[in-house]
Amino acid sequence: MATKAYFRPVIEGPGGAGLRLCGGWARFSTLERIERGGLRRFERAEDAPASVLDTLTTPRPPLWPGHSAERPALMAILNTTPDSFSDGGQFVSPEDAVARGLALDKDGADLIDIGGESTRPGAAFVEAEEESARVLPVIRDLRAKLPQMPLSIDTRKPHVAQRALAEGASFYNDVSALTYDRDAGVEVLRAHDAPICLMHSSATPDVMQQHTSYEDVVLDVYDWLEAQVAALVNTGLDRARIVVDPGIGFGKTLDQNLALVHNLSLFHGLGCALLLGASRKRFIGTLTGTAVAEDRLAGSLAVALEGARQGAQILRVHDVKETAQALSLWAAVERQAQ
Repeated sequence: MATKAYFRPVIEGPGGAGLRLCGGWARFSTLERIERGGLRRFERAEDAPASVLDTLTTPRPPLWPGHSAERPALMAILNTTPDSFSDGGQFVSPEDAVARGLALDKDGADLIDIGGESTRPGAAFVEAEEESARVLPVIRDLRAKLPQMPLSIDTRKPHVAQRALAEGASFYNDVSALTYDRDAGVEVLRAHDAPICLMHSSATPDVMQQHTSYEDVVLDVYDWLEAQVAALVNTGLDRARIVVDPGIGFGKTLDQNLALVHNLSLFHGLGCALLLGASRKRFIGTLTGTAVAEDRLAGSLAVALEGARQGAQILRVHDVKETAQALSLWAAVERQAQ
């Protein structure tokens, strides 16, 4: 049996003239061929199998009206929870959450991700009815006040997703990658034709940091996401409606998080849009000695820019205005180099 090969696009610097990654802004002329057991070697992109190049160069289609593959989209985080790791308790009331959503719109959000259950390490389970009560009034009000703004429901429970999509959400962000209840999740997707983000996690939030053993974290996460994508495609769901997220901080150590960020461009090989969610996370605080999550802006911007450099189509962030400003400067430098 042939050894499975993985191909990581090596992103060129500003002014690169290589192939366009997923039809976007990043370019590559070289691939790193990776095999389990430690084999890594660089090859010319033109020597790669045709199927690999096709997957890596095919443009990713829009996921919502107005979405463009020409730049990273900013998914703004809006937690209606009392216990999220960064902003828990700040937007518990529907009025405060809606006001926050309106502010995120003004700051430049492309999509607002609304969650009613914390998924921080050690977080307790929230029943579907309580979670729904937290998010549905916010979705309903924001849909009325921001009719053009795409809204995302951040939940692992299909029952909550079903109700949120019926109220006006149009994107389904699932930290369990539908493993919480696959059959019900598939039915929700069929009923609403919504894009779905499948995120990798080693276990449920309450115990995931006790499950950080991998043979090779990058390849193991890739294979796991590949299997989840294949399972959905086999049900008839269009791959173009699937987004993948390697799950920074979800059952990973500091070094494992860094390995995933360093190798992020590998995940374009799954043939789906790629989301990076690293905003304010613990590994940033560990590296910088910043205990308070709200003080991790500079580190969050650094990781977001690295994600953009590697072609991530969606960046999930708390600090929308600051991230948009950083991306504007980054893009201006890229254009100047060209």
